[in-house]
Amino acid sequence: MPATCDTREGVAPFRGHQTWYRVTGDLHSGLAPLVVLHGGPGCTHDYVDAYKAVAATGRAVIHYDQLGNGRSSHLPDAGAGFWTVSLFLDELDCLLAHLGIADAYCLLGQSWGGMLAAEHAVRRPAGLQALIIANSPSAFPTWVEEALRLRRELPGGIHQTLLAHEERGDFTHPEYLAATEVFYRNHVCRMDPWPPEVVATFDAIAEDPTVYHTMNGPTEFHVIGTLKDWTIEDRLHRVATATLVMTGRFDEATPRAAEAYANLIPDAEWLILGNSSHMPHLEEHDLCMAVVADFLARKTDRNVQ
Repeated sequence: MPATCDTREGVAPFRGHQTWYRVTGDLHSGLAPLVVLHGGPGCTHDYVDAYKAVAATGRAVIHYDQLGNGRSSHLPDAGAGFWTVSLFLDELDCLLAHLGIADAYCLLGQSWGGMLAAEHAVRRPAGLQALIIANSPSAFPTWVEEALRLRRELPGGIHQTLLAHEERGDFTHPEYLAATEVFYRNHVCRMDPWPPEVVATFDAIAEDPTVYHTMNGPTEFHVIGTLKDWTIEDRLHRVATATLVMTGRFDEATPRAAEAYANLIPDAEWLILGNSSHMPHLEEHDLCMAVVADFLARKTDRNVQ
């Protein structure tokens, strides 16, 4: 990314708390800025930081840490009823208004962030110019079914080890953690070693797992949190924005888990990156950035004044 892409950080007030954000590039460049929604729920912006490279095209890129995570306010005592999809939708709306971009912006959501972006898009906000759903399931029950299939295909009895410990609720046993890592290194990030930004996000979850454990569960594939029955498939026809769906060939967001986005959103394109799992923005960085930049250039034809 050229050194000319300036960055600035700030916080947006939200319901008595603070949402941390960073803007890379010029919000007033004339191109609708790209807002990046990280996954989890309960991750941080760090592992999707690579998308700031899109700012080299002249389009500002905005990262933020969702409430309860990263540099935003942490609320470890908040109960399950506090952490809802509507909470994070309201937080996104608040950030758009705080930055003054609600009239013209693009969204890129990765994993849970894509689910959240889709929830935003089905409401047909007038300012949304383009939508990118990266590595996201359209229904958590299907995600779990596919995760179990991927687990069964791993060698060395990985699935059996995971299942045995899950039946006992023993998610911190060394054997369970080791088997979890095998799954992650096959279907979450196949780079070896993991980039520092990926490690930083996983470390942050370990330090404060409030949101992740409440809404998702103890791992990517054992979803027992409040989102376990979530689906958006019956509402995807409402999306009125040009949409790009991206997944990786080895992604835990398998074709079956993601295909509804491409099939049910009226103006959707779908690309599977052949050498990636769940993080093509790192695993195939240059190609992924080129695809995103090209899509945004093709689909956004209104200038921000």
